[in-house]
Amino acid sequence: YYIDRTNYIPMLEDHGDVLLFLRPPRFGKSLLLSMLENYYDVKKADEFDRLFGHLAIGQNPTPRHNRYFVLHWDFSAVQTSGTAQHVMVSFYQHINDSVKVFKTHYQDMLDHEIELDERDGLGSFYRLLAVTHITSYPVYLFIDEYDHFANEVLAAQRNGDQERYQELLECESIFNTILKI
Repeated sequence: YYIDRTNYIPMLEDHGDVLLFLRPPRFGKSLLLSMLENYYDVKKADEFDRLFGHLAIGQNPTPRHNRYFVLHWDFSAVQTSGTAQHVMVSFYQHINDSVKVFKTHYQDMLDHEIELDERDGLGSFYRLLAVTHITSYPVYLFIDEYDHFANEVLAAQRNGDQERYQELLECESIFNTILKI
């Protein structure tokens, strides 16, 4: 059963460049992100009528539909157990995996190859931004399951692993650095 919530897209666009949805588990956040990814993805422009034509936004689309490269991160794929170094390696690997999917999806629209740094997901992400910056399409980043990752790290802190918590989330940690970018 699907309830058409596409009429909220113009309101979301009016609320700024960074949106955070704080809802309980199983409340439709991932479905919302999937809908938005399909709406904004430049590669889905040919499918717009099939995907959205029968919905509210299909009758009155915003100028921003199908105007972005879409990058998706799902933090539930990041291993949160083990040492801070283990978590960071998993985090980097997830970013690299996402960049690989991005490269495959948009390779025919990019003038330059995005080079991966297998040891440094942040470096791969920078390279993705550099390559896309010279195109006419900005990158729209969707982060799913942010709360999963944060909750797991917070739970570890409550269980006495304060050092690991600080290493992962405080000051200039990788997590903070990537979100600043």
